[in-house]
Amino acid sequence: MRGWVLVSVVIPTRGRPQLVVCAVESALQQTYAPLEVIIVIDGADPETMRALQTISDNRLSFIALEENVGGSEARNIGIRAARGEWIAFLDDDDQWVPEKLERQIAAAAGVQADYPIISTRLCAERANGNQILPRRIYATGEDVADYLFCRDGFSYGDGMLQTSTLLTKRELLLETPFQKGLKQHQDWDWLLRAASRPDVQTVMLPEVLVRMRVTGPGNSVSQSLDWQTSLRWVNEVRPLMSARVYAFFIATECVPRAQKCRAGLGAQMLLFREFIWNGRMGLKQCALFLAFCLFPEGLRNKLRNN
Repeated sequence: MRGWVLVSVVIPTRGRPQLVVCAVESALQQTYAPLEVIIVIDGADPETMRALQTISDNRLSFIALEENVGGSEARNIGIRAARGEWIAFLDDDDQWVPEKLERQIAAAAGVQADYPIISTRLCAERANGNQILPRRIYATGEDVADYLFCRDGFSYGDGMLQTSTLLTKRELLLETPFQKGLKQHQDWDWLLRAASRPDVQTVMLPEVLVRMRVTGPGNSVSQSLDWQTSLRWVNEVRPLMSARVYAFFIATECVPRAQKCRAGLGAQMLLFREFIWNGRMGLKQCALFLAFCLFPEGLRNKLRNN
């Protein structure tokens, strides 16, 4: 990579005027200079447009969609409109450390694969305290599905490649776009499909370069209670993961969602059948499946915090 190349920052947003202004300002304050910021307003939202128009910077542009298309397609629209060789994503309620893009572009220069995906760690900011995530840094060459879904306990965040941390080439995103219409797991879906390509290499920097706002349980699409949507999705991408990973996903994603929305014994039996027939059971998977079925959320939280 010779010299500095243009990076396009894509920020989809809807209904969060104050938060998205903070996100945009953190992008414009990057120490990496060749930069454009593309805001995709996902549906009629005059309040957000008014808030963003208070920012005077010729690197900033807007795409105001007449109808809501969802986060995946909003990102795809921003990618297609981008002029940069590289794309970085920023969720409208997150912020970047000023050196984020500079560190990532420098790391990408050392990757031999045609299409690097460069991630970083983040600081999850909660009302009751902050947490550095992921707890375990991704090891280059590790199976991405294993890293994301195989975990030791109740706590979320052992492995994480969060959207606001990602930098990759626009060409890869045009060839492997986000799947339009997904209600949940948009980032996981793209990561699994992209990582399955032989010309892609994922790298994680150990530095904390992103601030992620966490307002509580259920604050995002990925934390919703729709266990049936999660089950349908994991069956669609099952060819991209091992039976071992599939069992972890059923135990740690589908079961707690079903329990939290009180889906009942029928849901438990359906998920157990999936777990047995299509997953590869191990001690950890079985223990987590039973624990998420039997332990109430309050008890799990106490055990998690001990």
